[in-house]
Amino acid sequence: MASEIIRKLQWRYATKKFDATKKLSPEKLDILKEAFNLTATSYGLQPLKMVIVSEDKMKEALVPMTMNQPQVKDCSHVLVLCIETTMTSEYIKKYFNKIEKLRKTPREILAPFESFLTTSFSEKTETEITSWMVKQAYLALGNLLTVCAMEEIDACPLEGFDPNKYDEYLGLKELGLKSVLLLAVGSRSEDDMFSGMKKIRRGVDRVVIEM
Repeated sequence: MASEIIRKLQWRYATKKFDATKKLSPEKLDILKEAFNLTATSYGLQPLKMVIVSEDKMKEALVPMTMNQPQVKDCSHVLVLCIETTMTSEYIKKYFNKIEKLRKTPREILAPFESFLTTSFSEKTETEITSWMVKQAYLALGNLLTVCAMEEIDACPLEGFDPNKYDEYLGLKELGLKSVLLLAVGSRSEDDMFSGMKKIRRGVDRVVIEM
């Protein structure tokens, strides 16, 4: 199984040119949705949401907000990874309500950890909380990239975009969200010259230190 995973990771690359005529199947899209939902996050709080843009006119409108990168227009779907604008005590309370309901865990057992999280976040600055949330978005991005490789879904992660314009165009502020990362997914074009290039990596012996 390990060799299969490595083979799939070698297959993947940051797709520079998508085949605009090919769309992901609903089944493949469902896998990405569930993978996003199952992504590990700190404390399990999931301060993230994913907006999926598939409509061609909307994708085209996003191109100038994304440094004119054509992947946004030609891909099958644009996955916009967003963070919550706030982390409130009510949000934390709802999380523990869910634990209590689904796991049947008595509240008195959960109370110390719930109190710790509530106090911890109340003492953080808005900048610190935002930074923490953005780290969770990168965890989700990494997970999605691996799942894309396993499912042979071509993908290109994108940081080069104007979050404020995305937020305005997609109405994210009204949803209590901020966009932080993009992932264009679909199928590589047969004439994408980058698809056949050898990977440039430092090598296991250079990036792994065994003690």
